[in-house]
Amino acid sequence: MHFEFDQSAPIYQQLADQMEEMIFSGLFPEGQQVPSTTQLSQELHINPATVLKGMNLLVDHHLLEKKRGLGMFVTKGAKERIMEKRKEGFYQNYVVSLIKEATKLQITEDHLLSLIQRGYQNGNTQN
Repeated sequence: MHFEFDQSAPIYQQLADQMEEMIFSGLFPEGQQVPSTTQLSQELHINPATVLKGMNLLVDHHLLEKKRGLGMFVTKGAKERIMEKRKEGFYQNYVVSLIKEATKLQITEDHLLSLIQRGYQNGNTQN
């Protein structure tokens, strides 16, 4: 388990984002216990309140659940919730702006779809 922090966002948000990524990638599978607030605080050398704030964001998004006396666990369906959130983000951040730009360039829906198909056929799906 490796965390990287920078100055781009509050530490608690970065912690929540990175734990979300670990859930999504399968490092923390559904039903598995995640490290405790104390463990993360000591390992990462950050305030336990900061860790708790980040973990509570994940509880609020139904990705983690608190089990009294046992700790925090990845909820059932967490990976699917992350996938749906990311799909909506993809739509908002990429598809909407793609359509706006295509409209400015007078690219029709059919032509845009053919361009996307061409991208898939040419193997341009990986960097």
